[in-house]
Amino acid sequence: MKFYVVLLFVFFTELLLQMGDCQKKEKRTPQRMEKIKQRAAGQNKIRVIDKKHKARGRKLRKERVFVDRDLKPTFIMTQVLDKGRFQKPAETLNLTIGQSLELRCKGDNIGWAYPSHLNNSRLSIIQHQKYSQLTLNNPRTADTGEYSCWVILCDGLECSKDDLKMGKTYIFFTDPAELFVPSINYFDIIYLRSDQPAIIPCRVSTPLAYVTLHREFPPQEIPADGSLISYDAKKGFIIHQPKIEQKGIVHCMANLKGARQTSNNYLLLYAEALSGPPTASIEASTNTVSGGEQVNVTCTVLGDPDLQVNFTWKYPGQQDERPVIITESWRLIDQQNGHTVRLSKSMLYIDDIETIDVGSYICTAQNLIGETTVATEVLFHW
Repeated sequence: MKFYVVLLFVFFTELLLQMGDCQKKEKRTPQRMEKIKQRAAGQNKIRVIDKKHKARGRKLRKERVFVDRDLKPTFIMTQVLDKGRFQKPAETLNLTIGQSLELRCKGDNIGWAYPSHLNNSRLSIIQHQKYSQLTLNNPRTADTGEYSCWVILCDGLECSKDDLKMGKTYIFFTDPAELFVPSINYFDIIYLRSDQPAIIPCRVSTPLAYVTLHREFPPQEIPADGSLISYDAKKGFIIHQPKIEQKGIVHCMANLKGARQTSNNYLLLYAEALSGPPTASIEASTNTVSGGEQVNVTCTVLGDPDLQVNFTWKYPGQQDERPVIITESWRLIDQQNGHTVRLSKSMLYIDDIETIDVGSYICTAQNLIGETTVATEVLFHW
């Protein structure tokens, strides 16, 4: 009997111990769960940050590759306004005469282009540490034109223009009393060529002016249909397919709010499309001479009216510094087919012929395309 009592006591004691452990476990479970949640949240937060950094890194790499591949140009020009305000200039600006102009281009080595006549006291360019400054005081109608800048890249003594960092704008300096941009010459010659457009440079100081083209003889307006002939306020009238029938004297007429103005006259000449070295010939006034006589040798070139010809000579007495007189001249002539050519001449003259002057007279005529050499003999008559 005692044995069963002891057995029951041991059984109940073990049961009570197990119930105590279960209660302890139930009390610790909420704390442990809270810690587990905090740890899990912290791990998730770190992972999110890592993902963001990785995504941002991939995006930057893609952007750099895109820029390097496409090489997008950077516009570096800024217009300075009153009260220290800045703005990116538009493709065209309309300013009034007398209104000072200030442009800036970002960079420590900047090149500029502007109307060629502006190399005077009214224009100044100053290179600062981080930008270049162009200032034009008291602008006039003649200053109308394109103003541009670019970064200059140098490698040692060799420098080049960076076409990816530049800026430009076309500026109209308007004067109601002067609608046309003044020309240096009162009477200009325009060559009509079948292989390229011709431009009649009657530019205006305001794009609002209405401009027409007129022929002097017979007096009539030449229509600009936009196809064969078109007008650009920045260039003038453009003849896209010049023909021989269009040669003659023309002028332009501008109209703005009832005010009318006539441009200079332009002489249109039709020229053959010549592309090659000059066609030269040489001739002496006489090929046989006696002592004490005079002789002249003439080198002649018929060529493109717009191509200048340069002459050089070799003659028998040259090394001995024999005195000679060399003169050059040129003029435009009309051929029978209606084409205009340039007649260029160089003449070598010798007075009081001696035996040292006998021999070969060689003339070399050179233009932008090439050169031609011709020769003739001058012999002594015994």
